[in-house]
Amino acid sequence: MFSFPTFATAVAVLTVLHRSADARNVSNVLIYSATAGFRHDSIPTAVQAMSDRAANYGINFVNTEDRTRFNDEYLSQFDALFFLHTTGDVLDRAGEAAFQRYLDNGGNFVAAHAAANGLPESVTFSRTLGAQFTYHPQFQNATYVVERADHPSTVGLPARWRVADEVYNYGSDPRELGAVVVLSVDETTYEDDGDHSPWQGDPHPIAWYQEHLKGTNSTGLVGRSWYTGLGHSNASWHDDLFMGHVFGGLTWALDSNTTRATNPSATVGSLGPSYTPPPPAPTTSIHVEGDGVNGGSSYRLESGIFGGLSLVGSAVLLSSLWVLQAL
Repeated sequence: MFSFPTFATAVAVLTVLHRSADARNVSNVLIYSATAGFRHDSIPTAVQAMSDRAANYGINFVNTEDRTRFNDEYLSQFDALFFLHTTGDVLDRAGEAAFQRYLDNGGNFVAAHAAANGLPESVTFSRTLGAQFTYHPQFQNATYVVERADHPSTVGLPARWRVADEVYNYGSDPRELGAVVVLSVDETTYEDDGDHSPWQGDPHPIAWYQEHLKGTNSTGLVGRSWYTGLGHSNASWHDDLFMGHVFGGLTWALDSNTTRATNPSATVGSLGPSYTPPPPAPTTSIHVEGDGVNGGSSYRLESGIFGGLSLVGSAVLLSSLWVLQAL
């Protein structure tokens, strides 16, 4: 039986946590998909897939392949630039200078896959990106490993994620610039007859971020940078896990507080309209401990497991645990 002393000393903690949803401006993001080298046929699929999800994240996407758009006036309206499969020399000298000034003013940078094969002579671009592409083996399945499960771009991914894509190798280690690798690839899970680019470090980096991007000359506001080496095929951009990966990285970059979407004193970014993110589902944490009398047990349901459970539902669950302890 569940004795009175055990009941009296049982501790029940019921917590429902709500994150406040602060109003902000809709974030303007420029998807730049110009190519001067190999052109991926997944570009229009990727643009459409991101645009279809834009409203869910309070993002306004604009797509261009016009390099003359890289001027101070045009770029100043964007909270992030998303370089999508931009192979080769996709900016002229004037465009590179405008890109540099955008970064110097606190702009954010996001890129996917073949963007690492673009602007190879630009020091600013290479440092902002983190590392440049060298080669890849054939398109195949490989196992990608989550290195930072706490980053928004890996939330929801399995710890070992089996994906069909091109495994990119890089000519340097992004960690040498201070980047944090969030996703690597297990080199024993695919075939590669090349040298595995020993300069890229270990574990083999695939996706990473820079809290303060290294391509800027600014001593004031410095934006964020995020890159993923995945996204070669059309199928990737129809995959919910992959899209969660991309939007996790993008929204993390937009939360830099260096552009007008979130910081009214910034000099680049969206001037409106305003957007209030929907509050996340409440997170319920229940902790019940017995004192060991009559075999009393301890139950611990950690925060997040029952996210969204109402207070009434939580109380019912808590009562059930007490009953189980009494048996």
